[in-house]
Amino acid sequence: MKKLFLILSVALFAMGTVSAFAQEPEAAAAVEETTAVAEATAAETAVAETEIAGESMHHVLMQKFLEGGWGWMLPVLLCLVIGLAVAIERILYLSLSTINSKKLIDAVEKALYTGGIDAAKDVCRDTRGPIASIYYQGLDRYEQGLDAVEKAVVSYGSVQTGQMESGLSWIGLFIALAPMLGFMGTVVGMIGAFDAIQAAGDISPTLVAGGIKVALLTTLMGLIAAVILQLFYNYIVSKIDSLVNDMEDSSITLMDILTAYNKK
Repeated sequence: MKKLFLILSVALFAMGTVSAFAQEPEAAAAVEETTAVAEATAAETAVAETEIAGESMHHVLMQKFLEGGWGWMLPVLLCLVIGLAVAIERILYLSLSTINSKKLIDAVEKALYTGGIDAAKDVCRDTRGPIASIYYQGLDRYEQGLDAVEKAVVSYGSVQTGQMESGLSWIGLFIALAPMLGFMGTVVGMIGAFDAIQAAGDISPTLVAGGIKVALLTTLMGLIAAVILQLFYNYIVSKIDSLVNDMEDSSITLMDILTAYNKK
């Protein structure tokens, strides 16, 4: 309906434009030519300004990085890069672990009543994700009784949760380490500034301004790295919480299905 409304709006606008051009052909042609020239000029100007802004931004970032000094800026940058690599790997892993649990439950229940435990296990074996793995472990111990199934589901659920949380400790380490390294670089820079004051025997703003600027750049870099990694960390934690809740709900459903199947 929204697409139809949009198409009709564009059609009405086009019809009104054509009508206006029919009523004033010469004026419309002049306006069209002027508009085309203005748009072309504006586009060229925008492209030029974008290129200049991109080059200047890249140049400024590189200059600030070099001003901060390789000794302190490089470790902070490594924390950011490695932390992002771990975060991206976790996001891909969790994305691949996310499935339609309701569809899996329906498939397992249907296979269970048509082909038995082995057919249900085949469905779980052919499905990716932690929920399918938990279902397989539970079904594999069906012959030992429902208590054994429940224990297997709970135990393997903890294993799957641990696998999903793998790598989070490293991201947390880099979140804490990046600003620490930045603050350490700031402290070292401030010490250097006071050493310059002591050596000169005079307090001059120009004497210490450079050292203080370099010191603050390392702190800025560390805080930027920590903020970026913290955003990824919170997203990953929320994704894990969602998967864990889905695993728990699906595990309860599996026990209900097997209880009903056992009474059949």
